[in-house]
Amino acid sequence: MSPLTDPLAVAPIRLVLVEDHDMVAEAIGMALGHAPGIEVVARSGSIAGAVTDARRWRPDVVVLDRRLPDGDGISAIGTISAAAPEARVLVLTGEASASVAVRVVEAGGAGLVEKSSGLQELESAVREVAAGGVVFAPGLLPGVLDRLTGRAWTAGAALTGRERETLLLLAEGVSTDQISERLGVARNTARNHVQRVLEKLGARSKLEAVAIARREGLLD
Repeated sequence: MSPLTDPLAVAPIRLVLVEDHDMVAEAIGMALGHAPGIEVVARSGSIAGAVTDARRWRPDVVVLDRRLPDGDGISAIGTISAAAPEARVLVLTGEASASVAVRVVEAGGAGLVEKSSGLQELESAVREVAAGGVVFAPGLLPGVLDRLTGRAWTAGAALTGRERETLLLLAEGVSTDQISERLGVARNTARNHVQRVLEKLGARSKLEAVAIARREGLLD
């Protein structure tokens, strides 16, 4: 009896790939497409395309790039899940942190894989989430569990709303004078905001504050 007619044959994992860089998408698509038991049913390069493909193909797994031309992939997990409730979403990212991993979990994602990981690792992650598991790098799990259970204090937890605005402006590379203008406050007030951001993040300079904020996922 052929696999097509055998009622006991295991159906392949149907996968939608969402990646806007053609060379990366081609490499991932070929690797996963040739993996036994995995079928890449569609490929797109945007959130809008991902939602359309998810609704049309009803995949088992969606491999979703985090940075897409029309938005943040993590923020789109809920929309994709609404289009295909049975799909498990696995996020691809250039940089992984506990904060980013927590966002994935809270959005309903099944895992997070760094782009620097090998294709074999990605394939294993696809199989794991398709089987109902979750996939996060071992180094991220303690931070994910701590933050989800509220045990860990994060560097950004104590920042006020105005200080968060200041941090975002620092990430844009603007000067203290420009922060003053953008926030509509006196220069001394803007300087105080900057100083408090540095103190709360444990940074010695604006550049270091931005680096810490990126590492902690405060600018994601």
